[in-house]
Amino acid sequence: MSAGERPAGATAPATDHPPIRTRGLTKRYGDLVAVDGLDLEIRRGEIFGLLGQNGAGKTTTILMLLGLSEPTAGSARVLGLDPARRVLQVKRRVGYLPDAVGFYGDLTGRENLRYTARLNGLSPDEAEPRIDAVLEQIGLADRADTHADTYSRGMLQRLGIADALVKDPEILILDEPTTSIDPIGVVEILDLLRRLVRERGVTILLSSHLLNQVQNVCDRVGIFAAGRLVGLGTVPELAASFSDGRASVEVMFEGVGDPAVADRVEATLAGIAGVDAVARSGRSDEPWTVSVMEVTAAADVREAILATSAAERLRLSSIRAATRSLDEIYREAVRRAGLTNGAAA
Repeated sequence: MSAGERPAGATAPATDHPPIRTRGLTKRYGDLVAVDGLDLEIRRGEIFGLLGQNGAGKTTTILMLLGLSEPTAGSARVLGLDPARRVLQVKRRVGYLPDAVGFYGDLTGRENLRYTARLNGLSPDEAEPRIDAVLEQIGLADRADTHADTYSRGMLQRLGIADALVKDPEILILDEPTTSIDPIGVVEILDLLRRLVRERGVTILLSSHLLNQVQNVCDRVGIFAAGRLVGLGTVPELAASFSDGRASVEVMFEGVGDPAVADRVEATLAGIAGVDAVARSGRSDEPWTVSVMEVTAAADVREAILATSAAERLRLSSIRAATRSLDEIYREAVRRAGLTNGAAA
């Protein structure tokens, strides 16, 4: 292991500054404000999701963080460095996977990684063990010596992550890493990101417009719309911030395939104090949604459902508080910001 390299499972050295911080970061292209006064702080060792539609300003933000585009106003610090002035130092410590990853198809995966290692000034003695380690970690060890032009889209994305990891970065920035990947490949990529944080202590900034994937993997989410950050927090925190003052409870009952039983269940639920509406599921194996007038009444409604179901001999099989989806949160955040959509253009 070369001097200064972190062993597998070790976290990055502690510092007094967050890995990524921006203050008033702004980028204008003529009359278009692509990024508008962005204040953002990303914590060490977290997966942070920058969520927004295509054109919202996510890629522009990433390019400024990497020193590949200079801000019109404001500032950014990456590992305490100004990327606009210290671009080479930032590049040495940050791995980047663009939305359109490309490799030499006539080279093997291993040969592509060797090329990247040489570009980063690594000697063969340093590069080879790192390449072996990252290929194993991303699950490409068995295909490392086949040409990249035989790789699937998901394999190319994994090779792209390996390419970013060869330099042993402290931060990994991924721009739309799961676009056009099949569902199994998406699960593999997201699982890989979790392992990287757990095993290598990497801080990950993930840019995406795919809400469900962000919700599944990210510790915190920044909702980006028209170049502005309109929401920030964990998904539960965002759900509380952008609540409409209502709550929902999901319930399942046995026997509701029988219309008479379903009618009886619906009438019973609708008669419970605090219940505003009952939405039947179209299938007997999917939950019904009980809308509650006030968030503060949700616990009382759940208790009443349990008691009433027992008293009425209804076969309640499951009950749980329903959380708002990130899709609902996103739409509400954009609406409150006075925007018709999330695009900057």
